[in-house]
Amino acid sequence: FAAQRHVLTYMEDAVSQLLENREDISQYGIARFFTEYFNSVRQGTHVLFREFSFVQATPHNRASFLRTFWRCFRTVGKNGDLLTAQEYHCLLQLLCPDFPMELTQKAARIVLMDDAMDCLMSFSDFLFAFQIQFYYSEFLESVAAIYQDLLAGKSPNTVIVPTSSSGQHRQRQPPNDCSPLDGVEASLFYQCLESLCDRSKYSCPPSALVKEMLSSAQRLTFYGFLMALAKHQGINRALGALPDKGDLFLDPAMDQELEKLVAQVSGLSISAPASACGDAANLSARNLPRISSPWKPLHHRRKMDAESEGSNEETDSSEN
Repeated sequence: FAAQRHVLTYMEDAVSQLLENREDISQYGIARFFTEYFNSVRQGTHVLFREFSFVQATPHNRASFLRTFWRCFRTVGKNGDLLTAQEYHCLLQLLCPDFPMELTQKAARIVLMDDAMDCLMSFSDFLFAFQIQFYYSEFLESVAAIYQDLLAGKSPNTVIVPTSSSGQHRQRQPPNDCSPLDGVEASLFYQCLESLCDRSKYSCPPSALVKEMLSSAQRLTFYGFLMALAKHQGINRALGALPDKGDLFLDPAMDQELEKLVAQVSGLSISAPASACGDAANLSARNLPRISSPWKPLHHRRKMDAESEGSNEETDSSEN
């Protein structure tokens, strides 16, 4: 159980945090520190502003980061804003300062199907592609290796699958969707993926759902497979980090907290009796609560003409 839940990872991190902040922690006790630390792990807030090595250290951390990213920036999609890969990367770096650009580019490539990294993407398109790329990153590197070997005509029995950490995988060129073979045979591809899932120590999509996804196809390309993963509601539900696409812009718990905050701020102006209005008006700024943010506003692009109406939910490339 301890290994499956990565308890040692969290214990080591907690002790490290304790030693780094021992002077502050000594004021309220070690027991309280550990209680608050593991409460934050349970709630998924422990990954905020942490280094990438920790954010991607466990499946729970990855799911927590995905959920945090969605909750923080869902208004981007709710407002119909379209951003580039670089702009989405800036949002990711607000939560994880050293988040690698490579992962953002790989996620964008699932949506765009090419190297046009300056193209605009809807929030929902990017989010679900990013979820697959980020959560299953090691699995997808192995899939890319399998795909290239199958394109080269190698027997499934001789396919070499990387088994080391993502940072140590042997480098391969991205598969080319313009291959004359027009992809690989779906049934043969699934046989290799099923074997990979059986022996992989990393997170993999449920093999039954992958089989269901590939059962209707005869041949498929690598990026076609990634897009199918990103759009599959069953895989999204099995991962459990994000809501269904239809509920993507709904977050009652967060909305309720925001309403409480707004009510508290608004209540300051009406809580004083009428006779004290003059005194209330002379309150200094330091007595008023401030809601500030270190984040710089992003310039969001909006569609301004009727020709692009109706594509706020999906980018044009993702429909192809």
